[in-house]
Amino acid sequence: MSVKIHPTAIVHPEAQLDENVEIGPYAVVDRNVKIGKDTCIEGFAQILGHTQIGKNCHIFSYAVIGSIPQDLKYKGEKSFVVIGDNNTIREFVTINPGTEKNSFTIVGNNNLIMAYSHIAHNCKIGDNNILANVATLAGHVEIKDRVVIGGLVAIHQFCRVGSLSIIGGCSKVVQDIPPYSLCDGHPAKVRGVNIVGLKRAGFSKEKIEIIRKSYKIIFFENHTFSVARQIILKELSSSEEVNKLLDFISSSKRGIAR
Repeated sequence: MSVKIHPTAIVHPEAQLDENVEIGPYAVVDRNVKIGKDTCIEGFAQILGHTQIGKNCHIFSYAVIGSIPQDLKYKGEKSFVVIGDNNTIREFVTINPGTEKNSFTIVGNNNLIMAYSHIAHNCKIGDNNILANVATLAGHVEIKDRVVIGGLVAIHQFCRVGSLSIIGGCSKVVQDIPPYSLCDGHPAKVRGVNIVGLKRAGFSKEKIEIIRKSYKIIFFENHTFSVARQIILKELSSSEEVNKLLDFISSSKRGIAR
């Protein structure tokens, strides 16, 4: 099928639009933009800069993707936004490219990014995540997979959020959020394990129980992390999930939201 462009839309003739792309009224698509098959850009949205959008995405009205970073260090360098497939990006979302020359802001596949959320320069978003309304990510934030970020959550620059974690609405995140966790507060702290998320992801009762025991040792007993790690490796069965948790914590540069 052919591309559908509303007569009032402004689409640069050098923009690359794949099959069945639809551009709504008064939308703007810049010169260096690539848009994948079956993607819909609603009216008044702006796709700017060096931006690549995958297949079957739906970008709603007034979203602005690819506008220059909100970073005083940025001096006009060529940088990029890359967005994968099957993403829903709601009204007034803003996504900025990287700051440094040839750097990237990356959004994976199957994400729901709700209205007024902001993804700043050099962020990396994985797959199957939900960012609720006004989720605000500062520069260089990394979100892994199957994460839920509540409404009005603000995440400090360079923080990481581990897979299958959930952050309660209105939280202030200033340190890394570990995988499988349920976090909340000012600043956000670990409150428990994201049991609902693990069940939805198909984790067995045995795996969930090992994760719960690991969390108890790390976060709710009076141990340093190095001691907690030794206890877990000695007393609990080895598993990919626990190893992932321990590796995430040991590699943290900003510290863990304990």
